[in-house]
Amino acid sequence: MKNSRREFIKRSALATTGTMLIPGFLKALESKVIAGDKKLVILQLSGGNDGLNTIVPYRNDLYYQLRPQLGISPEKVLKVSDELGFHPALASLRSLYDDGYLAVLNNVGYPNPDRSHFRSMDIWTTASDAHEYLYTGWLGRYLDATCVDGSGAHKAIEIDDMLSLALKGERCKGMAMRNPKKLYDALHGNLFQKLAENGTVDHTDEPSVSYLYKTLAESVSSSGYIYSKSKIVKTRAEYPETEFASQLKTIAQLIISGIDTRVYYASLSGFDTHARQLFTHERHLGLYANAVKAFVDDLEENNAFDNVLIMTFSEFGRRVSQNAGEGTDHGTANNLFLISKSLKQKGFINETPDLKKLDNGDLIHTVDFRSVYATILDQWLGADSEKILGSKFRSVGFI
Repeated sequence: MKNSRREFIKRSALATTGTMLIPGFLKALESKVIAGDKKLVILQLSGGNDGLNTIVPYRNDLYYQLRPQLGISPEKVLKVSDELGFHPALASLRSLYDDGYLAVLNNVGYPNPDRSHFRSMDIWTTASDAHEYLYTGWLGRYLDATCVDGSGAHKAIEIDDMLSLALKGERCKGMAMRNPKKLYDALHGNLFQKLAENGTVDHTDEPSVSYLYKTLAESVSSSGYIYSKSKIVKTRAEYPETEFASQLKTIAQLIISGIDTRVYYASLSGFDTHARQLFTHERHLGLYANAVKAFVDDLEENNAFDNVLIMTFSEFGRRVSQNAGEGTDHGTANNLFLISKSLKQKGFINETPDLKKLDNGDLIHTVDFRSVYATILDQWLGADSEKILGSKFRSVGFI
């Protein structure tokens, strides 16, 4: 028996795919989580999206002076105000703006910004100060606050093989998966079934072993619940044939099926545009916008969009001036998108970036990203943001 336990621990420690990275403490059919039907979908643009070429200040001469090759020409910009317009690749997103479903927050960031991808992403996912190191995510702490008995990992699902720090709490964590069927098939094979059955043996004398068996048994249970619910509805909507669109299609299918997940998380990489930015950035903005439009249309068609809020962020923006490689280097403040039918404020919520007032060539943040989190936690998820974030942040008031 001890040899089999050691083998299980070894397999758990060495596994690198989503199958064994699924966190536990979930009883899918008996989960006790505060009731509510609102859904939050977090979309991460990894690499540091160039906000100035996403929402273009096409009337600002400084913008073109500082970006002689990279500036999007006024005739190409999808103009929506006297000063700002969308990158031409964002036509699908502009249609959501026209429908009143999109809010744009400019100048979002935090004090003493860090230009490291890894550190800045840690700050965004944990909601820490720049000098503070936390080991739980802001959504993980939300799960801790709402999971009464430490169960309910399927309340937050990331469409990936690995779980973001954002969804990791102390007592309760979200779960990562690519799609419900693959998760179910992987966890219902002979090896995992036998290991789960072995978990019914008393392991109280070995807490670490008991934890691992409990995790596996509960993950097997949860996978069955998710798969059985996801089979109820198969969306027939047309999505672009991209990996990111496939992630959003999976999320749509889960939402439409009626699964009681509260938070979904997906990411799109490729936004670290240090060189030859024009083509790369255009391509990735198009991938993002077209997938999101298909996702919203799918939810609308199935009467499932009313209670969904989508937030899109990136770990930082880019520097205002282009570099010698016709790209942009790591910057600071950035814009952030919010998409919902329940927006109280629509369009451009706050002021345009001030290109005359820079901090060593970078935009100065005027909105702390944790104010966005606080608004979502308090007004959308019905939680206590001060307890979860550790401080009181002012509400932005978009919902």
